[in-house]
Amino acid sequence: MGWLSMATPKELTAAAGARYRTSDRAKKARILDGFVDITGFHRKHAMRLLRGQEDARPGRRARRRVYNEAEHNALVLLWEASDRICGKRLKALMPALIEAMERHGHLGLALEIRDISAMSAATIDRALARVREVLVANADGTRRTRCVAVFQYGRRQIGTIRRRVLSKRTS
Repeated sequence: MGWLSMATPKELTAAAGARYRTSDRAKKARILDGFVDITGFHRKHAMRLLRGQEDARPGRRARRRVYNEAEHNALVLLWEASDRICGKRLKALMPALIEAMERHGHLGLALEIRDISAMSAATIDRALARVREVLVANADGTRRTRCVAVFQYGRRQIGTIRRRVLSKRTS
C-alpha cells in the first residue's frame, strides 16, 4: 500500500461502495480485491465499509450508577468523621462508624443507603477523589501535601514521620 491521505480511503469507500452494493457476487469480489489492494484494509473490514456498515458496532455502554448523590453525601460525612482516612481503612471502619454515629444521633441513614458499607475501597477512593481535590488544592491550582501533625524541632517545624526518625536517632 502506498501513501494515502486521511480523506482518500473515505473517497474510495464512497465511490467503490456505490458500485459494490449494486453489483452481483463476481463483480463484488473483484471490487473488494481492488479496494483491499489499494487501501491495505483487512478484507472483512473492507466488506463492512463497502456495504455501508462502518458504524455497525455499538460503542461502549454507559455503566449505570450504583451509588447516587445520597450515598455520596453520606460517604463524605463518614470520611470527614473518620478524619479523612484512606478508602481501604474507611471500608474496614465503616460498619462500626455508621453504628456509632447512628447511636449518638449524628447520622440517620435510610434503608436504601445502608448498603454503603458494601462499597469497595477503590469505589470509595473514586467517589472521594473530587472532594479531595477541592480540599488539597492551593489557590494557584497546585496541589499541596500536608502532614498529619506538625511538631516544633528546634527553630523549624517537622512532620510526624521525620520526628519519629529524629527521636530514634537520638535515643
